[in-house]
Amino acid sequence: MKRIVIGMAAAMSLFATGALAADLAAKPYVKAPPMVAAVYNWTGFYIGGNIGYSWGRSRDDSTLTTPAGAVLFASSDRANMDGVIGGGQIGYNWQTQNWVWGIEADIQGSDQKGSRVFTCPTGVCTPTFGVIAVFPGPAVPVTLDQKLSWFGTVRGRVGILATPTVLFYGTGGLAYGEVKTTETIGAAAAVFSNSDVRVGYTVGAGVEGVISGNWTAKLEYLWMDLGRTSHSFTTAIGALGGGVLTTNYSSRITDNILRVGVNYKFGGPVVAKY
Repeated sequence: MKRIVIGMAAAMSLFATGALAADLAAKPYVKAPPMVAAVYNWTGFYIGGNIGYSWGRSRDDSTLTTPAGAVLFASSDRANMDGVIGGGQIGYNWQTQNWVWGIEADIQGSDQKGSRVFTCPTGVCTPTFGVIAVFPGPAVPVTLDQKLSWFGTVRGRVGILATPTVLFYGTGGLAYGEVKTTETIGAAAAVFSNSDVRVGYTVGAGVEGVISGNWTAKLEYLWMDLGRTSHSFTTAIGALGGGVLTTNYSSRITDNILRVGVNYKFGGPVVAKY
């Protein structure tokens, strides 16, 4: 009986070995499962912050006039309005193959400011004076200080992916911001001020790349044009020809903006097989 059992075990072992050999002969290799890699998906909402520097410019045309509007003196010049900026942005992207489309809005605090000085010469803007002898009216110095208090944009974006995680894009759209103007007029230094919210446009370009997970970093340049801000101030200074002197300014505000920022995109990456 013992010999029979040993013989049956040996036969079954030979059968199993032969079956395995036949199976391996029919399938010389087993295909490994496909490898997977996480690929960044740009579609979705994002929010972030930025900081940078702006090189602004005010191109100003100013006049000193009588109450009737007769121009006594005119001055045109430009002044730099430079300073640090910082703020936040929010947006949404749509990715179609290597193309990314989006819309973004941002709001910025600004330390940009500048000034210019001009003087209406002696005897030009103010009336003559004196009893025994006649003297020409005094000169009238004017200092024009301007500050871009804050600004924002609402822009479209379109870009192409250099790699799945690096985006080059162009951007453009609406811009708006508050310009505060302060004038100091005359030897007695009368001070007047006005704030004006202007609306204009912006265009620019940038590069954005994935730095970790859902975080991206960007470098961006914008050109911004807020159009012209203008106002008039009536002084207590006597004007040549009667009445009091009125100052008028009209300044075109433009800006060159360079900033860096980070964004966090909501939603995870997709998984692609290769």
